Amino acid sequence: MHKESKIYVAGHRGMVGSAIVRKLKNEGFDSLITRSSGELDLRNQEAIKQFIGEEKPDVVIDAAARVGGIMANRDYPWQFLYENLEIQNNLIAASHENDVSKLVFLGSSCIYPKLADQPLKEESLLTGPLEPTNQWYAIAKIAGVKMVEALRDQYGRDYVSLMPTNLYGSHDNFDLETSHVLPAMIRKFHDAKEAGHKPVNLWGTGSPKREFLHVDDVADAVYFVLQKSMDSHLYNVGTGKDISIKELAELIQNITGHEGEIRWDTSKPDGTPRKLMDVSRMAKEGWGYSIPLEKGIRDTYSWFLENRESFKEVKM
Repeated sequence: MHKESKIYVAGHRGMVGSAIVRKLKNEGFDSLITRSSGELDLRNQEAIKQFIGEEKPDVVIDAAARVGGIMANRDYPWQFLYENLEIQNNLIAASHENDVSKLVFLGSSCIYPKLADQPLKEESLLTGPLEPTNQWYAIAKIAGVKMVEALRDQYGRDYVSLMPTNLYGSHDNFDLETSHVLPAMIRKFHDAKEAGHKPVNLWGTGSPKREFLHVDDVADAVYFVLQKSMDSHLYNVGTGKDISIKELAELIQNITGHEGEIRWDTSKPDGTPRKLMDVSRMAKEGWGYSIPLEKGIRDTYSWFLENRESFKEVKM
């Protein structure tokens, strides 16, 4: 991949997209193409066709999606399914039709069955039922993975799908109604500390185990994939290590300095009991993560404190 290559990063204002842009700029790529949602509606098929046809990027990175936690997925199933299908279908099809040489499609570990063997292997895809609380998003992303696979098989496209584990880091969503578990905890513990160390209420039992990857590491994985022709169409991207939600809560409580009580609301769903990625396929290609969880959370909390005043609540 030459430094002069034109690279379009879809979703550049999101947590993942912004991390990818930072990484590419740091590596000396100056011909980056970005458009805000106000400038280009990724759900508009004709607009995307015209845009890709005119810009003619060498690479398309699809980091654009409607995302959210358990509550958002439960409350907005139609948007999570339909809008994600629209976005990825438009980008992948326009890339193929305009002979874009490389495409990286980003998804999520939720594409795998709820009770798949742990750690989750790429081969587990479509071998069982999905976790009901995020099935709408997962089905859309599965369709994207299969589109990439179909284009590789039928047309020999050098397109790749990367499925990160739970991501966190700077530019995360800290809105309590729509955020994922780690940033939601940072927000809750910080706010409770500021309010005099009030108790913090958390969903579930705390027993499920989750794996977390800093967003700068997934950006590094995308950069790695751009440098070579990958052997497979689908790769898990993670640390290969997990932590219980209870342990995570205690770690974040310590980092934020909250000294109050943690209360677990066991009437609320836990979600999938465990989600750990098998990252051996990426390891064989030569990539591994580099940011330890505690350091990553400390850096994320620092970013949260520096940007707290500028946060906009995300409404669906």
